[in-house]
Amino acid sequence: MDIRKMRYFITVAEELNFSRAAERLRMAQPPLSQEIRKLEEELGVQLFHRTKRKVELTNAGRIFLDGVRQILFQVDKTIRETQLANEGKIGQLTVGFVDSTEIVIEILKNFRERFPKIQLVLHEMTTEQQLTALHEKQIQIGFFRTKQNNGILCSEVCCEETLKLALPENHPLASLPEVPLQLLVDESFILFPRHLGPDFYDFITSYFSEQGIRLNVVQEAIQMQTIVNLVAIGMGISVVPSSVETYKQNGVIFKNFKETPPKINLYVGWSQDEKSTVVNQFLTIVREVYASKTNHLLTNEL
Repeated sequence: MDIRKMRYFITVAEELNFSRAAERLRMAQPPLSQEIRKLEEELGVQLFHRTKRKVELTNAGRIFLDGVRQILFQVDKTIRETQLANEGKIGQLTVGFVDSTEIVIEILKNFRERFPKIQLVLHEMTTEQQLTALHEKQIQIGFFRTKQNNGILCSEVCCEETLKLALPENHPLASLPEVPLQLLVDESFILFPRHLGPDFYDFITSYFSEQGIRLNVVQEAIQMQTIVNLVAIGMGISVVPSSVETYKQNGVIFKNFKETPPKINLYVGWSQDEKSTVVNQFLTIVREVYASKTNHLLTNEL
């Protein structure tokens, strides 16, 4: 049984008249009558009572009509969803991120507004966890702080940040407008474990070592939010990306360094062999948001 015969049957069942049904289907009546007879023979049941005056559905015909309508509805739905998936308008996208920075939130918000039928599956992960997950196809997009263009993974800058010093609000240095690095020689620092983000970790320690300072790390935590919470209760101080300042944690003050630190980038990354239209749609929004932020900063500088 093919879909064409099902559609013929539904039309005849709705019209209960072979002439009108043939007209709707834009075909001659004899071929239509022949197709319905073939369908009945294939099923081994009579679907219509036919007389010279009228056509009626049999009990079997009514049951078949309900079932065929459901089948064709599902077929049409599947065809449409397949087309939408090919256009990148429905489906699923799995995204990893190091922390919920303002720009990541804005990108996700814009994507949800533009593609509401695509399910976003989000995972907060360290940089190293994301790189492994991208290699193993566990996520499709990652946001991390290390450049990846190695023939397997691709990456682009999506946000440029600087480093900030996170201090408890009652810390003696909290009153300074800017904090010189030399005043931090004897301080206790809270950082993330190096093996979870070696590039970013080395970026921070190199900035201090260039000034002859070796960080005294007394506590480690994986997530930035946890690090900020530990600073709030006085466990130590920390160095964080400037985007972390948006957390606005009570008991914590963020300060600029007197010695201007180098810029640190947030990258969006994906697998080089990724062919998903949804991924391409997402990257388009990432680029739009990045361009908008960059233009806004340039305008403010002027």
